[in-house]
Amino acid sequence: MLDKIAALDADVLDHAAYHRDFARQTEDLTGVVWKLERSQFFRELNDPSWQAFAAGDWEHSLRLLEKDREAIRAEARDNRRQGLSIRRVRVVEYPVRPYLQWELYALRMLAEEGFEVSVLQAGELSSLETRGQLPEVVVIGKRVLYEVRYLPDWTPCGARRITKPHIIRTAAAEIADLHDKGEPLLDFFEREVAPLPAPAV
Repeated sequence: MLDKIAALDADVLDHAAYHRDFARQTEDLTGVVWKLERSQFFRELNDPSWQAFAAGDWEHSLRLLEKDREAIRAEARDNRRQGLSIRRVRVVEYPVRPYLQWELYALRMLAEEGFEVSVLQAGELSSLETRGQLPEVVVIGKRVLYEVRYLPDWTPCGARRITKPHIIRTAAAEIADLHDKGEPLLDFFEREVAPLPAPAV
């Protein structure tokens, strides 16, 4: 199903509408939110840490990431209280690109605070990518699937929303399978990312 999502009918939401709808769908949700991240680069224009990274100030970008830790810890605590689990699959290509090196530091903090992050090497997707790279996908429980949309430079610009139950159910099962095949983020980070020098942007 994941390799067919881009061709399916969907409601198109701009950036603001996507975030409003996402907040509405998760407000009282229990269960699992699945996320699949496939691209090796995004432009996180509203993130101060990403801005520092993009400007070439690696150490400052890491300090800014750390400033978010308490907010992330509180979010994880609220999710547990609500009965909500956020599970993410992060696909990695080699060599690790500078952006992805930065993002993996951000994901390490998420994992340290209780979010479930699995890393999958891109080669594991070969049977699913015969027609092209998989999209960026978010599945909100049994309620809705979003194919997150980006401009050509990978700046977020909204999402395509799908609400058909069998599509949501099948896509969630496929992402869960990829999550199980992957490696826990913290193990991957210590072996593959921590030894890397600061990236050259």
